[in-house]
Order: sequence, then structure tokens, then C-alpha cells
Amino acid sequence: MTTTPAPTTAITHISQLVTNDPSLGEGPLGLIQDAAVVIDGDRIAWVGESSKAPATDNAVDAEGRAGIPGFVDSHSHLVFGGDRTAEFNARMSGRSYSAGGIRTTVAATREATDDALHANVARYLAEALRQGTTTQETKSGYGLTVEHEARALRIAAAHTDEVTYLGAHIVSPDYADDPAGYVDLVTGPMLDACAPHARWVDVFCEKGAFDGDQARAILTAGKAKGLHPRVHANQLGHGPGVQLAVELDAASADHCTHLTPADIDALAHSDTVATLLPGAEFSTRAQWPDARLLLDAGATVALSTDCNPGSSFTSSMPFCIALAVRDMGMTPDEALWSATEGGARALRRTDVGRITPGARADLALLDAPSHVHLAYRPGVPLVSDVWHKGVRV
Repeated sequence: MTTTPAPTTAITHISQLVTNDPSLGEGPLGLIQDAAVVIDGDRIAWVGESSKAPATDNAVDAEGRAGIPGFVDSHSHLVFGGDRTAEFNARMSGRSYSAGGIRTTVAATREATDDALHANVARYLAEALRQGTTTQETKSGYGLTVEHEARALRIAAAHTDEVTYLGAHIVSPDYADDPAGYVDLVTGPMLDACAPHARWVDVFCEKGAFDGDQARAILTAGKAKGLHPRVHANQLGHGPGVQLAVELDAASADHCTHLTPADIDALAHSDTVATLLPGAEFSTRAQWPDARLLLDAGATVALSTDCNPGSSFTSSMPFCIALAVRDMGMTPDEALWSATEGGARALRRTDVGRITPGARADLALLDAPSHVHLAYRPGVPLVSDVWHKGVRV
């Protein structure tokens, strides 16, 4: 049986294309003016100036819009039931945020049907895709029993390849008087049930959740089962999370709000990405992470939404870019890179986060002449067209 090759498509007259490949264009973003991209199947086949684009089966005229790689959102919590509107309203009226609200979502998630959770994940992934997110990590962590954590990961894996086991989100209310017993569960029967459905293992290493020794035991057990570590680190205060992430070669240390000079130095001299989540600080009125210190030290920085019903209920990477530029010391170029190539590095991916031959054909056009407008025009829905795995969506 013969197969018909997929038609090729050229997107031409892109005013300014961010490739994230310095060998293709100007500066760290590899900028190309009046650019074209050729898509063949689900891959990028060619990138260059519009005047030099090869012949293709189909053509799309970008009409002077800017082009960027699809966003890579490397930290979210999409498998949940209910919401926490009341908590948000109270917090905005003066109550400070703590991790205790997670228990509210745990109860609602346990009560939700499989169909309801599938629909929820699909809804938020579609919402993110419309805003240019073409790669999405998501976690468990709102079940906290063997059955419910495994269910959450099966549901997540039906929608995305980047799935993280977060049985160690908080100590389950069922084990409130026996945190050591809960760690044994997370590193034993729960891990056994969850590992087949996940790529990553994560832990909330924070006062009120898991201390450094507990977190090390959980991450080490996950590694032994073939899961690679990620760490919720140094969000609510100074702690051991960042140092532990570097020690265990975690792909990312996420939040990184409260860092010592030693933490920054450790990140700068490691392969662990500092993933910053400005939506959480925005939604909790907390201290902003200092991206400038990390970048100037040479650390690799990613931006992500932390989309979850409690502390950061946004799926918008453009919004997080605007916050990072306005309040975290990043330039528009740095923020865009961190939301694309930075996120890819936080997932240890080389096929996404860039527009270069051989990469997956994930890209977006903006109703603007430059990617700088993502920060320059905050809150405006600038993403006009999205291609995901070569398909215009």
C-alpha cells in the first residue's frame, strides 16, 4: 500500500520571526525579518527570508504579523474539581495565602467523575492553545490516595505527554497525624500505581508540606522507578528545595521566589532550570521572584503559568510574560525566550520551543509586528493563528 505525502505549507511575509536559533538569525532569539517557515507534516522543514522560500503545496500569507514558537508551559495543575473562588475573594480582602487551601480542591477532586475531570483538562488545554501554548506539562496532586492519584495521572496522560506525579503536594488529610506514614505511601504503593502513567516526579518542599529529608526520600524513590525529578522550591520562604533540586539533577526548581546567593550560584552552575511562576505572585500578592539576579548569574530561566484553582488560575503565557517584564526585571526578549525555549529546557526537550528545521511544527502568529507587543500590550489577545504539530488550529 502506498501512502500520499502530507502537503507542505509555507507561511510567508512574517514581519519578524523568533526562531530561538542564533545560527538562523539575529541575536539570542535568532530573529529573521520578513521571514518564511515551511511545514512538512508535523515538522519544520525550512526557515529563512520570504524571498528565498522554496515552492510548497500550500501557502499562507502572514501579512506582516510576527511569528513566535509555540509556548512551552512546563508547570500546571489541571486535573482538579471545583474552584476556590471564595478563597480568592477572601485573600483579596486581606487574608494571606497558605498551602491549606489545597485540601479544599482535594475534596472536590475526589468527588468529581472521570468524565468531569477529562472535560476540565480538555477545556483548559484548549484555552491555553488558543493563547499559543502548544506544549503543556500537568501534574496530579489533588487526589492524595493511591486510587485518586493514579486516576489523575491516567486522565492527564490522555491529554498530554508531559505528566508529573505529585502525590507529595501536601500530606493527605487522611494522614494528618502520621506524615511519616504518608511519605511511606507516596514512596511505596502510590508510586507503584502512578509511575507507569508519568514522566516526572515532583514534591512541594516547603514549610507546611514536606521538609528536605522527606522530599529527598520521595524524589529518590521516584528516580528509582524511572521518573525524573522536578521540585516546588522556595516559594513561600527560604528552604532546602533549590539545593535539593540541584543535588538530584532535577530538570527544574519551580517558583524560586526566596533565594540566597548560594541558591542562585547553585542554579547557575547546574542543568536545573529556574522556573518562575509570576501568576502565583500576582494572585497571592506575594513577593516577586527576581529574574534579573538569576539571569545575570547565568542561570537558565523558564516562565510558566502554574495554572491551578488556588494560587494562579490563569492559562495565559502572554499574561505571565507581561508580568515578568513589568515586575521581575526581565526584558521582552528574555521573557519570550523563557516562555518558549526556557520551558523546553525545563522539560529537557529539544524538539519544541524553537522554530528550526527538524523541530516540531509548533508556532503562533501575533496581530502585531513584533513579539515585544506581548509585554507592550498586556491583556490584549494578540495570538491570531496557531499551528500545533503542523496543523493549523
